[in-house]
Amino acid sequence: MSYPSWDYISKIVAIGDSGTGKSSLTIRLCEGRFSPHHDVTIGVEFGSRVIPVGPPNTQPPKPKPSLSREPSVSDLSQGLPEPRRIQPEVVQKYMKLSLWDTAGQETYKSVTRSYFRGASGALLVFDITRRPTFEHVTDWLNDLRQIAEQDIVVVLVGNKSDLAMGDENKREITREEAEDWAKKNHVLEYVETSAKSGEGVEMAFARVAERIYLNIEAGKYDLNDRRSGVKGPGARGVNRGNVKLGAPANGTAGGPCC
Repeated sequence: MSYPSWDYISKIVAIGDSGTGKSSLTIRLCEGRFSPHHDVTIGVEFGSRVIPVGPPNTQPPKPKPSLSREPSVSDLSQGLPEPRRIQPEVVQKYMKLSLWDTAGQETYKSVTRSYFRGASGALLVFDITRRPTFEHVTDWLNDLRQIAEQDIVVVLVGNKSDLAMGDENKREITREEAEDWAKKNHVLEYVETSAKSGEGVEMAFARVAERIYLNIEAGKYDLNDRRSGVKGPGARGVNRGNVKLGAPANGTAGGPCC
């Protein structure tokens, strides 16, 4: 699969209990497929995907119409030819997401926590059909914030939404409950996904990437500091596809999935 050159690269970690579908979400994003019999992740697996960020991919909201009773310039100029305006060309930016899929078992926590360092974003994943996985997201978030950078962008993801439909609805956590948790814990937002159907998967990763891009534009990252979890054009080169951010010096990971 061919992707455009990237302008930025950011490290994203997928965290949460075992069996919540973190690996399936990563495979769906990277390869566009669903793997129903994926082996349990041992340690950490790696993948990558390039996505557009910023305008013209995202447009600012249109201003609301004025409520003033005074005639506006547009009112007075009705019927006159529209003046010609030269719109500046907006060059689309692209971000390469360096995805680190971490194991959810307690056995591997000491290993997976080390991969939280240098992450600029995280997907905090739970299974909407298993309440214990939702009850544990607070512990995962606390671990993440103790180790990762202070401004890490976090999105709460309720996976397996395909199992919450029809007569055999297996949902145990309501959308309202998850959204309320996200607000109370200062998480960017809550997104429901289905790795099986693909619903919401692109959105979840895009929300993280877009906020990271806004932080880049605001100058919140040192693009030359490995610990920031973000690299700019200076990270490019012949081997730019092999750039991996924030990897422990003695860590290992599988090859990219895409």
